Amino acid sequence: MSHVLIVDDERDLAELIDFNLRGAGFSTHLAFTGETALAAARERPPELVLLDLMLPDMSGIDVCRHLRANASSRGVLIVMLTAKGEESDRIRGFEVGADDYVVKPFSVRELVLRLKAILRRSGPTQDRAAPLALGPLKLDVAAHRFYVEDKEVALTALEFRLLEHLMSRLGRVQTREQLLEEVWGLSSSLETRTIDTHVMRLRDKLGPARTLLETVRGVGYRIMSPAAE
Repeated sequence: MSHVLIVDDERDLAELIDFNLRGAGFSTHLAFTGETALAAARERPPELVLLDLMLPDMSGIDVCRHLRANASSRGVLIVMLTAKGEESDRIRGFEVGADDYVVKPFSVRELVLRLKAILRRSGPTQDRAAPLALGPLKLDVAAHRFYVEDKEVALTALEFRLLEHLMSRLGRVQTREQLLEEVWGLSSSLETRTIDTHVMRLRDKLGPARTLLETVRGVGYRIMSPAAE
């Protein structure tokens, strides 16, 4: 049973989401401020945080930043809830480590299905448990750890899935539409520029191997082996 931390100061909405997630088999915890959310995450690290951007004591951006800075919550899935639709707000969330976003108003039933898909795709898979190695890069799928030149580099859960997807398809171009469907799951409604933002952040974390992650203009992305550069 996955544990979801719901962080939203709109109590009616938070309780409605809580009711539906519990009915779908999740365990949940409600928090109405950023501070109580961080305390709840320390006490019981969730698998997923549903995080409102606008909170009374601190922004959802700051909460996300604190979660990513803490070793116990660094890998948690974070889905932003926001009434703002501006691209700059979405990019800010992705820059500090959010995995996805949902714009209010939304269908609670669709939200539940979307969270299930995100959790399902982020779970371990037995057939891809072997570490993936490419030049100075090593992705330990079973342990969910990533190394560049034998130094561990922190990735968000979505960055990890994106890199695993590309590394397991070495040399094959993945279109933005493929990535939206196969990495983001039910987030197929996201704009394709969301992919570009995540790839840019991921590329920065590859260090000396950043050139292996290639942009195929007008199509998508691929990872090449060093010998093929």
